[in-house]
Amino acid sequence: MADKETNVTQTGSQSSEAGVAPYTATGSLPRPAGWKYKGLKLPGCAEIWYASPKAQLLMVSFVCFLCPGLYNALGGLGGGGQLNQTVQANASTATYAVFAVVGFFSGSFANKLGIKITLSLGGIGYSLYSASFLCYNHTKNEGFVTFAGAFLGFCAGLLWTAQGAIMMAYPREQSKGRYISSFWVIFNLGGVIGALIVLVQNLHNDTGTVTDGTYAAFIVLMFIGAVLALFLVNADDVIREDGSKVIIMKEPTWQSEFYGLWECIRLSPWVVFLFPMFFASNIFYTYQQNGVNGAHFNLRARSLNSLLYWLAQILGALVYGALLDLPIRRSVRAKGALVSLFILTFAIWGGGYAFEKNQPPRSVTSDPAYEPMKIDYTNPGYLGPAFLYIFYGFYDACWQTSIYWWMGALSNSGRKTANMAGFYKGIQSAGAAVFWALDGAKVSYRVLYGVTFGICAVSILIAGPVIWLRIKDTTDLEEDLKFSDEMLEDVAPTAVLEEKRAALETTV
Repeated sequence: MADKETNVTQTGSQSSEAGVAPYTATGSLPRPAGWKYKGLKLPGCAEIWYASPKAQLLMVSFVCFLCPGLYNALGGLGGGGQLNQTVQANASTATYAVFAVVGFFSGSFANKLGIKITLSLGGIGYSLYSASFLCYNHTKNEGFVTFAGAFLGFCAGLLWTAQGAIMMAYPREQSKGRYISSFWVIFNLGGVIGALIVLVQNLHNDTGTVTDGTYAAFIVLMFIGAVLALFLVNADDVIREDGSKVIIMKEPTWQSEFYGLWECIRLSPWVVFLFPMFFASNIFYTYQQNGVNGAHFNLRARSLNSLLYWLAQILGALVYGALLDLPIRRSVRAKGALVSLFILTFAIWGGGYAFEKNQPPRSVTSDPAYEPMKIDYTNPGYLGPAFLYIFYGFYDACWQTSIYWWMGALSNSGRKTANMAGFYKGIQSAGAAVFWALDGAKVSYRVLYGVTFGICAVSILIAGPVIWLRIKDTTDLEEDLKFSDEMLEDVAPTAVLEEKRAALETTV
């Protein structure tokens, strides 16, 4: 994640009206006094300080490592580690139904309450969700699991919006791909380590349900993640390497922030063409986790698959993050990501059809008597389906990384990206709620496969005009300032302000 560039190039901070030219600055720029801005220089790395984008992204990455990262490890087992997958499907429906509503408005909460409070409140729900499965192991209280799922939907809406604002608004333009991929790597390490915990604890477990110790470990680690979020700084304290600050509202009110949701659509109406991709961005988990991993593999094979899936996500994030920061025009990179994602969709999901068409129906795989016949990692036929599942994980990371990067390329405003992240997570969760409800209603896995594949492919085509026409080679700072009560002098890089002062002095 270290940004080793010594040249500071324009990052959407240029004032088009003032006619300020792109600038170059070298060396360390002066920062305010205080421990938050005291620099630390590690060998081979650029200087870092507590209130820098790098440090803040690292911290939020570990919060997500401990909360949604471990949640993903639990969900990746199929059925939340339970033999009865309907319990988890119903809880997930509740999660994403609430998430869809809260997520749409959570940008307003993040802008009003501040990043760290929003993120910490969001982390609490993950711990309770794991606790509900521990309770279910002993009481079979499905109602509590469903309630915990709904409460998690409220909390996750807050957490993911705060996280999205940090990841998209804090970095400079030329570093956004690396920041997004660095986050995705650390976040998915939560899934990797969680899957390792499950694999080790259930290596000789043939009951189909994970142990109490697994759930207890998840509860404690997730709670630590919620506490860690309180040690972040808020967006107005963050100073980038070039001396610029994050664009926010200096005096936010609940009225201004809820009105800001409408403003985001009014000023950028084309964003609605991204909504189908937002909707599609979590629907594939239902089929992949329950229709492939849960339906056709036994517990220890599912645990290994989950580990490989999250490792593949790390690889996908690294590959796409690096490609999205290549030193070529940003508009060209945006188009390349769109085309490559479309090709990947048909290549990977086409392979999924070759697997799905030969599998027994849901009525067979959901019968407890079928459990001994599920694929184990020692079986000769394990390798092919396992590689398919690995590619599904790679695809997910490419999809999410691309969407975050595209949104970050459309704005550098902390306020605007918080609202866009809220739209993204809200609509994403609506899609997930629909598909988990279909799973809970025991819709055929083959139907889930076909609908998921179709929506992913069509949504890319709908988003195409926005990616092709709206993403420019740099983002105009004054365009972002229209969505805030801040002035150029509050947020512009030091070099831009110095050049503007010099230009004014010359004209005088």
